[in-house]
Amino acid sequence: MKKWNWREGQRPHRRRGGWYRGNRQWSTQDEQCSGHNARPPLRPPQRRLENQSSSSSSSSSSSSSSSSQTSSAAPELPGFYFDPEKNRYFRLLPGHNNCNPLTREQLQEKEREKLRNKMLAEDEKPRKKAPRTGLNTLLLLQKRHLGMLPENSYCRLVHEVKVSGMKRHKLEIQSTDNSNPNTDNFRLIVGDSACERVFTVNDVSHGGCKYGIMNFSSSSRGSLSVEMCDNLYFTNRKVNSICWASVNYPDSHVLLCLVGAADTPGCVSLLPASLFSNSNPDQPGMLCSFKISSAWSCAWCLNPQFDKTFSTGLSRRVIVKDAETGRTQTYSTGSDVLAQQFAHRVPVLFNGCRSGEIFSLDLRQRGRRDQSWKASRFHQESAITSVRVLQDENYLLAADMLGQIKLWDVRVTKPVQEYKGHHNEHAYLPIQVNEPEGLLLAVGQDCYTRLWSLQDGQLLRTIPSPHPAANDLIPSVVFSSKLGGCRGLPGLLMAVKHDLYYFPYNTDYQEGGEQPGRLLGKD
Repeated sequence: MKKWNWREGQRPHRRRGGWYRGNRQWSTQDEQCSGHNARPPLRPPQRRLENQSSSSSSSSSSSSSSSSQTSSAAPELPGFYFDPEKNRYFRLLPGHNNCNPLTREQLQEKEREKLRNKMLAEDEKPRKKAPRTGLNTLLLLQKRHLGMLPENSYCRLVHEVKVSGMKRHKLEIQSTDNSNPNTDNFRLIVGDSACERVFTVNDVSHGGCKYGIMNFSSSSRGSLSVEMCDNLYFTNRKVNSICWASVNYPDSHVLLCLVGAADTPGCVSLLPASLFSNSNPDQPGMLCSFKISSAWSCAWCLNPQFDKTFSTGLSRRVIVKDAETGRTQTYSTGSDVLAQQFAHRVPVLFNGCRSGEIFSLDLRQRGRRDQSWKASRFHQESAITSVRVLQDENYLLAADMLGQIKLWDVRVTKPVQEYKGHHNEHAYLPIQVNEPEGLLLAVGQDCYTRLWSLQDGQLLRTIPSPHPAANDLIPSVVFSSKLGGCRGLPGLLMAVKHDLYYFPYNTDYQEGGEQPGRLLGKD
């Protein structure tokens, strides 16, 4: 019996006198070759040439074109995998105890790693693809001089060009104990408002985590130096959320949500930043620990009316607390609160829930006990992982566990922009906004860092991780207009595994500040 030829696209029909497909008759030799083969083919059969009298050159060109189509047109056979490089099928062994098992998961991981290495090689090239067609610095400058481009649009587009040209540089972390280098994987980094200090959380091999502060400084030549603080704190509890708090002065403290482990209960701690440095002679200041267990998120209020107030999101409730007086207000919700952020101009707290609901809470309406205290509410399709309020506080960014990032107009409770390309299935991943540059950043569960234009949602850059992707090696990033202080340059800071990387705007960046041309006295 003649087997089905996948290249012909349909099964042959048997008629009296032989095998037929359309108006063509198959030879007796073909019947004999295929009559005893019941297994799936190891190689896709090649297309039979209709004109046997064609020249050898046309035959070679036809065979090359058919082989190029083989990888894309090869049918998927249950239990088999087609390798386009070797042009043949291989059997999959899911759950098999073979010494060399071939599973679909391994093949997908191999393809992902191949794509990551390809993107890393492209990032090393001196010239990269522009984020928009025909977008380059020279063209923007010409349009600006001719008055064809407004100043705001010019600045935004220049930032897009700079983002597309950023290159990766590895930073060396200095510490007082250089004999004991950092070998613990970074889990989370959060920069302060000036981006001179970055709070870090590292996983410890024996369980638990350690946390501390890295100090950044930028030289006049644009080089960036990193120094780890003297005191590191260890805990067997998990850090769920972090935010900087302004108690005595801007970013004077750090607010931590610690999840309980074994016999150690969870808590929310307010720690002074000076506590992490032995060289600081000043008193540590306010140090508080509140018995609030199983806190998912936290936020600090910067509004002058409630400048000592913070909030925590828990299972089916929100707690708003005054750090000085201890006064507490509890609000019941219908779902776990996973993300929070306060607005600046008005004391309004925005919350994102596991159910996908996003609602706002006005601290000035303390007397209401029912659900009427929710000033506004709207929904996304999955659990909310991050919320960010823009400078125009009528707009809010929200990300969920389906990988959707949407810009909402709070006044009409409708999304006005969507940022596509983010990858998330179940991870608790934050998003970051840098409005001076008009950028939105997010690290996906696939370990790729993506940057979008905040205005129109255009995907500007996809940065692969320097290390192979894994669920416990998702990079954590910080973007700042002045990384390292007032003399710093815009750039991206990435922490992955136990390494720290810097992506500056300056394409001539050299470690140690050695800029080409400046050492020779050139402009």
